[in-house]
Amino acid sequence: QVQLVESGGGSVQAGGSLRLSCAASTSTYSPYCMAWFRQAPGKEREGVAGIARFLGRTEYGDSVKGRFTISQDNAKNMLYLQMNNLKPEDTAMYYCAADYSCRNLISEGSYNYWGQGTQVTVSS
Repeated sequence: QVQLVESGGGSVQAGGSLRLSCAASTSTYSPYCMAWFRQAPGKEREGVAGIARFLGRTEYGDSVKGRFTISQDNAKNMLYLQMNNLKPEDTAMYYCAADYSCRNLISEGSYNYWGQGTQVTVSS
């Protein structure tokens, strides 16, 4: 079992930045892969960025490449998402996800453990 708690969401104007954090806790061993997803009202959940934690391999959704950066602190079991040059279309609930099997890093079906989400709102 993995528990995930997101933080860092908020409201920002277009062009601004936010940094999301995800704290992972587990009674066994740490998950091998983690990722950020987002879901806007009326839309399907979208993979934003994923990381294979012990390989350092990352993957990004096309809409955020060059603007968002996923990173981690393995010692603290923390996952981060630095979001720069935010756009109104980035407005969504952002979720942290984790699992022990690394298949497609930004595919929803690859993850069994999910946080409750943190809201990001970008105004124009």
